[in-house]
Amino acid sequence: MSETETERIDRTVIFACGDRSFTVRDLIDGALFRGELDPTWSELLRLIAAEAKADEQDLEYDDDAIDAAAERFRYEHDLITAEETEKWLADRGLTLADFAAYFVRHYWGQQMGDVESEALDYFSAPNDMRELLTKKLILSGELDRMAQRLSWRVAALCAAAGAAVDPQLLAEEEANFLERLGLEKEEVAGWLEKLGRDQEWLGEALTMEAIQRRDCAALLSREACEQEVTALRLPLTRFEVETIELDSLDAAREALLCARDDGMSMEEVAAEGRYPYRHPEVLLEEIPEDLQQKFLSVHPGDILEPIARGDGFHICRIVDKFEPDLDDPMVKQRAEERILNRHFADLTTRHIQWRPFLA
Repeated sequence: MSETETERIDRTVIFACGDRSFTVRDLIDGALFRGELDPTWSELLRLIAAEAKADEQDLEYDDDAIDAAAERFRYEHDLITAEETEKWLADRGLTLADFAAYFVRHYWGQQMGDVESEALDYFSAPNDMRELLTKKLILSGELDRMAQRLSWRVAALCAAAGAAVDPQLLAEEEANFLERLGLEKEEVAGWLEKLGRDQEWLGEALTMEAIQRRDCAALLSREACEQEVTALRLPLTRFEVETIELDSLDAAREALLCARDDGMSMEEVAAEGRYPYRHPEVLLEEIPEDLQQKFLSVHPGDILEPIARGDGFHICRIVDKFEPDLDDPMVKQRAEERILNRHFADLTTRHIQWRPFLA
Protein backbone atom coordinates (compact mmCIF):
# COMPACT_ATOMS: atom_id res chain seq x y z
CA MET A 1 0.00 0.00 0.00
CA SER A 2 1.65 3.25 -1.11
CA GLU A 3 1.60 6.38 1.02
CA THR A 4 -0.96 7.91 -1.34
CA GLU A 5 -3.15 4.85 -1.06
CA THR A 6 -2.86 4.90 2.73
CA GLU A 7 -3.91 8.54 2.83
CA ARG A 8 -6.83 7.73 0.53
CA ILE A 9 -8.08 5.03 2.89
CA ASP A 10 -7.65 7.32 5.89
CA ARG A 11 -9.87 9.89 4.13
CA THR A 12 -12.50 7.32 3.12
CA VAL A 13 -15.87 8.32 4.55
CA ILE A 14 -17.53 5.64 6.70
CA PHE A 15 -20.65 7.53 7.72
CA ALA A 16 -22.13 11.01 7.80
CA CYS A 17 -24.29 12.90 10.26
CA GLY A 18 -25.95 15.94 8.74
CA ASP A 19 -23.28 17.87 6.85
CA ARG A 20 -20.38 16.20 8.71
CA SER A 21 -18.48 13.16 7.44
CA PHE A 22 -16.51 10.69 9.53
CA THR A 23 -13.59 8.83 8.00
CA VAL A 24 -11.40 5.81 8.70
CA ARG A 25 -8.96 8.17 10.40
CA ASP A 26 -11.76 9.49 12.64
CA LEU A 27 -12.53 5.93 13.71
CA ILE A 28 -8.89 5.16 14.54
CA ASP A 29 -8.31 8.46 16.36
CA GLY A 30 -11.51 7.97 18.34
CA ALA A 31 -10.39 4.49 19.35
CA LEU A 32 -7.01 5.90 20.44
CA PHE A 33 -8.78 8.52 22.56
CA ARG A 34 -10.93 5.84 24.24
CA GLY A 35 -7.96 3.53 24.77
CA GLU A 36 -9.54 0.84 22.60
CA LEU A 37 -6.76 0.46 20.05
CA ASP A 38 -4.13 -0.95 22.41
CA PRO A 39 -5.21 -4.64 22.23
CA THR A 40 -5.18 -4.68 18.41
CA TRP A 41 -1.87 -2.81 18.27
CA SER A 42 -0.24 -5.16 20.79
CA GLU A 43 -1.52 -8.18 18.89
CA LEU A 44 -0.15 -6.80 15.62
CA LEU A 45 3.29 -6.33 17.19
CA ARG A 46 3.19 -9.93 18.40
CA LEU A 47 2.20 -11.23 14.96
CA ILE A 48 4.97 -9.23 13.28
CA ALA A 49 7.50 -10.64 15.75
CA ALA A 50 6.26 -14.19 15.17
CA GLU A 51 6.51 -13.80 11.39
CA ALA A 52 10.01 -12.34 11.70
CA LYS A 53 11.10 -15.28 13.86
CA ALA A 54 9.73 -17.74 11.31
CA ASP A 55 11.63 -15.94 8.54
CA GLU A 56 14.85 -16.05 10.58
CA GLN A 57 14.47 -19.81 10.98
CA ASP A 58 13.56 -20.30 7.28
CA LEU A 59 10.30 -22.00 8.27
CA GLU A 60 7.56 -22.68 5.74
CA TYR A 61 3.91 -22.18 6.50
CA ASP A 62 1.20 -24.78 5.87
CA ASP A 63 -0.54 -23.87 2.61
CA ASP A 64 -3.61 -25.90 3.54
CA ALA A 65 -4.00 -24.02 6.83
CA ILE A 66 -3.76 -20.66 5.04
CA ASP A 67 -6.27 -21.76 2.39
CA ALA A 68 -8.68 -22.99 5.07
CA ALA A 69 -8.48 -19.69 6.95
CA ALA A 70 -9.08 -17.71 3.76
CA GLU A 71 -12.01 -19.97 2.88
CA ARG A 72 -13.61 -19.37 6.29
CA PHE A 73 -13.23 -15.63 5.78
CA ARG A 74 -14.88 -15.78 2.37
CA TYR A 75 -17.74 -17.88 3.74
CA GLU A 76 -18.33 -15.48 6.64
CA HIS A 77 -18.40 -12.51 4.25
CA ASP A 78 -20.49 -14.30 1.59
CA LEU A 79 -17.73 -14.02 -1.01
CA ILE A 80 -18.43 -16.95 -3.28
CA THR A 81 -15.96 -16.39 -6.09
CA ALA A 82 -12.38 -15.18 -6.33
CA GLU A 83 -13.64 -12.21 -8.34
CA GLU A 84 -16.01 -11.20 -5.54
CA THR A 85 -13.20 -11.50 -3.02
CA GLU A 86 -10.88 -9.36 -5.13
CA LYS A 87 -13.55 -6.69 -5.55
CA TRP A 88 -14.32 -6.69 -1.80
CA LEU A 89 -10.64 -6.10 -1.12
CA ALA A 90 -10.22 -3.47 -3.84
CA ASP A 91 -13.21 -1.52 -2.49
CA ARG A 92 -11.27 -1.24 0.79
CA GLY A 93 -7.94 -0.37 -0.78
CA LEU A 94 -6.51 -3.87 -0.25
CA THR A 95 -4.99 -6.45 -2.61
CA LEU A 96 -4.93 -10.22 -2.75
CA ALA A 97 -1.34 -10.01 -1.52
CA ASP A 98 -2.55 -8.11 1.57
CA PHE A 99 -5.23 -10.77 2.04
CA ALA A 100 -2.77 -13.66 1.91
CA ALA A 101 -0.20 -11.89 4.11
CA TYR A 102 -2.86 -11.32 6.79
CA PHE A 103 -3.49 -15.05 7.14
CA VAL A 104 0.21 -15.96 6.99
CA ARG A 105 0.90 -13.50 9.81
CA HIS A 106 -1.89 -14.99 11.93
CA TYR A 107 -0.66 -18.51 11.15
CA TRP A 108 2.77 -17.72 12.58
CA GLY A 109 1.14 -16.01 15.52
CA GLN A 110 -0.63 -19.28 16.34
CA GLN A 111 2.47 -21.39 15.81
CA MET A 112 4.71 -19.19 17.98
CA GLY A 113 2.53 -18.17 20.88
CA ASP A 114 5.46 -17.51 23.22
CA VAL A 115 7.26 -14.97 21.02
CA GLU A 116 8.11 -11.62 22.61
CA SER A 117 7.10 -8.55 20.64
CA GLU A 118 8.80 -5.19 20.39
CA ALA A 119 7.62 -2.55 22.86
CA LEU A 120 6.74 0.08 20.26
CA ASP A 121 4.36 2.99 20.76
CA TYR A 122 1.80 3.62 18.00
CA PHE A 123 3.05 7.17 17.47
CA SER A 124 6.66 6.01 17.17
CA ALA A 125 5.90 3.29 14.64
CA PRO A 126 6.93 3.66 10.99
CA ASN A 127 4.26 4.23 8.37
CA ASP A 128 4.39 0.66 7.08
CA MET A 129 3.42 -0.70 10.52
CA ARG A 130 0.51 1.74 10.75
CA GLU A 131 -0.54 0.54 7.31
CA LEU A 132 -0.51 -3.03 8.59
CA LEU A 133 -2.69 -1.94 11.51
CA THR A 134 -5.30 -0.46 9.16
CA LYS A 135 -5.31 -3.65 7.10
CA LYS A 136 -5.73 -5.73 10.24
CA LEU A 137 -8.58 -3.54 11.46
CA ILE A 138 -10.38 -3.96 8.14
CA LEU A 139 -9.84 -7.71 7.72
CA SER A 140 -10.52 -8.61 11.36
CA GLY A 141 -13.81 -6.71 11.41
CA GLU A 142 -12.58 -4.46 14.23
CA LEU A 143 -13.02 -1.40 12.02
CA ASP A 144 -16.72 -2.25 11.78
CA ARG A 145 -16.98 -2.38 15.57
CA MET A 146 -15.09 0.90 15.90
CA ALA A 147 -17.52 2.43 13.41
CA GLN A 148 -20.48 1.30 15.47
CA ARG A 149 -19.02 2.70 18.69
CA LEU A 150 -18.28 6.09 17.13
CA SER A 151 -21.62 6.25 15.31
CA TRP A 152 -23.48 5.70 18.59
CA ARG A 153 -21.65 8.63 20.15
CA VAL A 154 -22.12 10.91 17.14
CA ALA A 155 -25.83 10.06 16.93
CA ALA A 156 -26.29 10.77 20.65
CA LEU A 157 -24.45 14.10 20.22
CA CYS A 158 -26.75 15.00 17.32
CA ALA A 159 -29.82 13.99 19.34
CA ALA A 160 -28.67 16.23 22.19
CA ALA A 161 -28.85 19.13 19.71
CA GLY A 162 -26.27 21.29 21.44
CA ALA A 163 -27.85 21.05 24.89
CA ALA A 164 -25.45 21.83 27.72
CA VAL A 165 -23.68 18.91 29.37
CA ASP A 166 -23.13 18.82 33.13
CA PRO A 167 -19.64 20.31 33.73
CA GLN A 168 -19.05 17.69 36.43
CA LEU A 169 -19.56 14.92 33.86
CA LEU A 170 -17.09 16.61 31.51
CA ALA A 171 -14.54 16.97 34.30
CA GLU A 172 -14.92 13.28 35.13
CA GLU A 173 -14.45 12.33 31.49
CA GLU A 174 -11.32 14.44 31.26
CA ALA A 175 -9.95 12.68 34.35
CA ASN A 176 -10.81 9.30 32.83
CA PHE A 177 -9.06 10.29 29.59
CA LEU A 178 -5.87 11.33 31.38
CA GLU A 179 -5.85 8.17 33.49
CA ARG A 180 -6.39 5.66 30.69
CA LEU A 181 -3.69 7.25 28.50
CA GLY A 182 -1.32 7.85 31.39
CA LEU A 183 -1.05 11.57 30.65
CA GLU A 184 -0.57 14.64 32.80
CA LYS A 185 -2.57 17.75 31.86
CA GLU A 186 0.50 19.50 30.54
CA GLU A 187 1.19 16.56 28.21
CA VAL A 188 -2.18 16.72 26.44
CA ALA A 189 -1.10 19.36 23.91
CA GLY A 190 1.83 17.18 22.82
CA TRP A 191 -0.43 14.13 22.52
CA LEU A 192 -2.86 16.06 20.35
CA GLU A 193 -0.03 17.33 18.17
CA LYS A 194 1.20 13.78 17.55
CA LEU A 195 -2.35 12.80 16.66
CA GLY A 196 -2.78 15.83 14.42
CA ARG A 197 -5.79 17.05 16.38
CA ASP A 198 -6.62 20.18 18.38
CA GLN A 199 -8.35 21.15 21.61
CA GLU A 200 -11.69 21.56 19.83
CA TRP A 201 -11.53 17.92 18.71
CA LEU A 202 -10.68 16.81 22.24
CA GLY A 203 -13.51 18.88 23.68
CA GLU A 204 -16.02 17.23 21.36
CA ALA A 205 -14.63 13.77 22.14
CA LEU A 206 -15.02 14.43 25.88
CA THR A 207 -18.55 15.75 25.32
CA MET A 208 -19.54 12.64 23.38
CA GLU A 209 -18.20 10.39 26.15
CA ALA A 210 -20.06 12.37 28.80
CA ILE A 211 -23.33 12.16 26.85
CA GLN A 212 -22.79 8.46 26.21
CA ARG A 213 -22.19 7.72 29.89
CA ARG A 214 -25.15 9.86 30.97
CA ASP A 215 -27.53 8.23 28.48
CA CYS A 216 -26.37 4.69 29.30
CA ALA A 217 -26.86 5.28 33.01
CA ALA A 218 -30.41 6.48 32.36
CA LEU A 219 -31.21 3.57 30.06
CA LEU A 220 -29.75 0.81 32.23
CA SER A 221 -31.83 1.27 35.37
CA ARG A 222 -32.57 -1.80 37.48
CA GLU A 223 -36.23 -1.59 36.50
CA ALA A 224 -35.47 -1.41 32.76
CA CYS A 225 -33.12 -4.40 32.97
CA GLU A 226 -35.67 -6.45 34.95
CA GLN A 227 -38.32 -5.74 32.31
CA GLU A 228 -35.88 -6.81 29.60
CA VAL A 229 -35.10 -10.07 31.39
CA THR A 230 -38.82 -10.80 31.84
CA ALA A 231 -39.48 -10.23 28.15
CA LEU A 232 -36.55 -12.50 27.23
CA ARG A 233 -37.06 -15.29 29.76
CA LEU A 234 -36.58 -18.12 27.25
CA PRO A 235 -33.61 -16.76 25.25
CA LEU A 236 -31.80 -15.95 28.51
CA THR A 237 -32.40 -19.35 30.12
CA ARG A 238 -28.92 -20.60 31.09
CA PHE A 239 -27.72 -24.19 30.78
CA GLU A 240 -24.74 -25.82 32.41
CA VAL A 241 -23.67 -28.59 30.04
CA GLU A 242 -21.00 -31.21 29.47
CA THR A 243 -20.06 -32.07 25.90
CA ILE A 244 -17.82 -34.62 24.24
CA GLU A 245 -16.66 -34.12 20.64
CA LEU A 246 -16.34 -37.30 18.60
CA ASP A 247 -15.28 -38.03 15.04
CA SER A 248 -17.99 -40.50 14.01
CA LEU A 249 -21.58 -41.51 14.76
CA ASP A 250 -20.48 -44.98 15.91
CA ALA A 251 -18.05 -43.45 18.40
CA ALA A 252 -20.77 -41.09 19.62
CA ARG A 253 -23.24 -43.95 20.14
CA GLU A 254 -20.65 -45.98 22.03
CA ALA A 255 -19.81 -43.00 24.25
CA LEU A 256 -23.52 -42.44 24.87
CA LEU A 257 -23.96 -46.04 26.05
CA CYS A 258 -21.00 -45.70 28.41
CA ALA A 259 -22.43 -42.55 29.93
CA ARG A 260 -26.07 -43.68 30.08
CA ASP A 261 -25.87 -47.40 30.82
CA ASP A 262 -22.45 -48.02 32.34
CA GLY A 263 -22.59 -45.17 34.82
CA MET A 264 -19.40 -43.50 33.63
CA SER A 265 -19.14 -39.75 33.94
CA MET A 266 -18.88 -37.68 30.77
CA GLU A 267 -15.36 -36.65 31.73
CA GLU A 268 -14.34 -40.29 32.25
CA VAL A 269 -15.80 -41.27 28.85
CA ALA A 270 -13.90 -38.44 27.17
CA ALA A 271 -10.65 -39.31 28.93
CA GLU A 272 -10.90 -43.01 28.05
CA GLY A 273 -11.45 -42.27 24.35
CA ARG A 274 -9.13 -39.24 24.34
CA TYR A 275 -11.93 -37.04 23.05
CA PRO A 276 -12.24 -33.28 23.64
CA TYR A 277 -14.36 -32.55 26.72
CA ARG A 278 -16.06 -29.24 27.54
CA HIS A 279 -18.02 -28.04 30.57
CA PRO A 280 -19.44 -24.63 29.55
CA GLU A 281 -22.44 -22.53 30.50
CA VAL A 282 -24.53 -21.26 27.59
CA LEU A 283 -27.67 -19.22 27.07
CA LEU A 284 -30.52 -20.67 25.02
CA GLU A 285 -30.04 -17.89 22.43
CA GLU A 286 -26.47 -19.10 21.87
CA ILE A 287 -27.64 -22.65 21.05
CA PRO A 288 -28.39 -23.45 17.38
CA GLU A 289 -32.10 -22.99 16.67
CA ASP A 290 -32.57 -26.62 15.62
CA LEU A 291 -31.46 -27.75 19.10
CA GLN A 292 -33.17 -25.19 21.32
CA GLN A 293 -36.41 -27.15 21.80
CA LYS A 294 -34.45 -30.27 22.74
CA PHE A 295 -32.60 -28.36 25.45
CA LEU A 296 -35.86 -26.94 26.80
CA SER A 297 -37.60 -30.33 26.93
CA VAL A 298 -34.98 -32.28 28.90
CA HIS A 299 -34.26 -32.38 32.63
CA PRO A 300 -30.98 -31.90 34.48
CA GLY A 301 -28.94 -35.10 34.19
CA ASP A 302 -30.38 -36.07 30.79
CA ILE A 303 -28.05 -36.79 27.87
CA LEU A 304 -29.13 -35.84 24.36
CA GLU A 305 -28.85 -38.16 21.39
CA PRO A 306 -25.71 -37.62 19.27
CA ILE A 307 -25.72 -34.22 17.55
CA ALA A 308 -24.11 -33.82 14.13
CA ARG A 309 -21.72 -30.86 14.11
CA GLY A 310 -19.34 -30.15 11.23
CA ASP A 311 -17.46 -33.32 10.31
CA GLY A 312 -18.14 -35.02 13.64
CA PHE A 313 -20.68 -35.52 16.42
CA HIS A 314 -21.26 -34.24 19.93
CA ILE A 315 -22.95 -35.84 22.87
CA CYS A 316 -24.25 -33.40 25.42
CA ARG A 317 -25.40 -33.81 29.03
CA ILE A 318 -27.55 -31.15 30.65
CA VAL A 319 -26.05 -30.65 34.11
CA ASP A 320 -28.47 -27.94 35.22
CA LYS A 321 -30.92 -25.36 33.92
CA PHE A 322 -31.38 -21.86 35.38
CA GLU A 323 -34.13 -19.29 34.89
CA PRO A 324 -32.64 -15.88 34.00
CA ASP A 325 -31.65 -13.81 37.02
CA LEU A 326 -30.53 -10.21 36.72
CA ASP A 327 -27.87 -10.86 39.36
CA ASP A 328 -26.24 -13.34 36.96
CA PRO A 329 -23.47 -11.33 35.20
CA MET A 330 -24.07 -13.09 31.87
CA VAL A 331 -27.81 -12.34 31.95
CA LYS A 332 -27.23 -8.75 33.06
CA GLN A 333 -24.77 -8.21 30.22
CA ARG A 334 -27.21 -9.58 27.63
CA ALA A 335 -30.09 -7.47 28.97
CA GLU A 336 -27.96 -4.33 28.92
CA GLU A 337 -26.67 -5.07 25.42
CA ARG A 338 -30.22 -5.46 24.09
CA ILE A 339 -31.40 -2.23 25.70
CA LEU A 340 -28.44 -0.27 24.34
CA ASN A 341 -28.55 -1.87 20.89
CA ARG A 342 -32.25 -1.06 20.54
CA HIS A 343 -31.82 2.54 21.70
CA PHE A 344 -28.77 3.32 19.58
CA ALA A 345 -30.12 1.46 16.54
CA ASP A 346 -33.02 3.90 16.60
CA LEU A 347 -30.69 6.89 17.06
CA THR A 348 -28.37 5.87 14.24
CA THR A 349 -31.32 5.20 11.91
CA ARG A 350 -32.46 8.78 12.46
CA HIS A 351 -29.09 10.53 12.44
CA ILE A 352 -26.46 8.43 10.64
CA GLN A 353 -26.05 7.86 6.90
CA TRP A 354 -23.73 4.95 6.20
CA ARG A 355 -21.39 4.82 3.23
CA PRO A 356 -20.61 1.56 1.36
CA PHE A 357 -17.02 1.03 2.62
CA LEU A 358 -18.07 -1.38 5.40
CA ALA A 359 -21.05 -2.91 3.59
